[in-house]
Amino acid sequence: SFIIGLAIAFERIITLNLADINTKKFVTSVRQALREGGVPAAEAVAVKTRGPVATVFQAGLSRHGEGIEAVEKAVVSYGAIEMAFLERGLVWLSLFISVAPLFGFLGTVVGMVEAFDAIERAGDISATLVARGIKIALLTTVFGLIAAITLQFFYNYAVSKVDRIVADMEEASVELVDALVLHQVKSVIKTPADVKGDIVPVADPLTADAATRPGNTA
Repeated sequence: SFIIGLAIAFERIITLNLADINTKKFVTSVRQALREGGVPAAEAVAVKTRGPVATVFQAGLSRHGEGIEAVEKAVVSYGAIEMAFLERGLVWLSLFISVAPLFGFLGTVVGMVEAFDAIERAGDISATLVARGIKIALLTTVFGLIAAITLQFFYNYAVSKVDRIVADMEEASVELVDALVLHQVKSVIKTPADVKGDIVPVADPLTADAATRPGNTA
């Protein structure tokens, strides 16, 4: 169980380190791309970046055309999926942490049984008879505790890493929604230079009324 637990621990640590990115730098890049090239440019930045934060951004940006509410739902849904991926394997690691001392205690019981069996065969009690069984009992307990303590360190590291990535993902998701709302508002509001060409001349009603009087006909 210790070997399997170590394999799971190393796999989780490598995966979590690969998933961890500089979130602030990534959010800044997305905001800049959103200002300069719009949603497609921001989505391209998310596609090129690895990690769960970028995946959530990509999901939210792809739903931008359906409205902010759709973006929020996509961010929440994909955030839950990515969190499940980050926590994958930690349950098994926790299981091996619990099982390792139990195997040690099992070895202790087996060692004591062997010691009493030696006493029974010899019909006498001496240190040399029980020493081997007690030694086995103590060694198995030691190995079980060492395995549990070692795996516990890896488990705590992995859990703290997951918690930090999830916190960064939630904070970045809020910034994404805010940036998209601001971008949508800016795209709706037109500058005076944009509306200048759309102004249609309207005739003055007093002038038009005077022109239609009978005395003013040519």
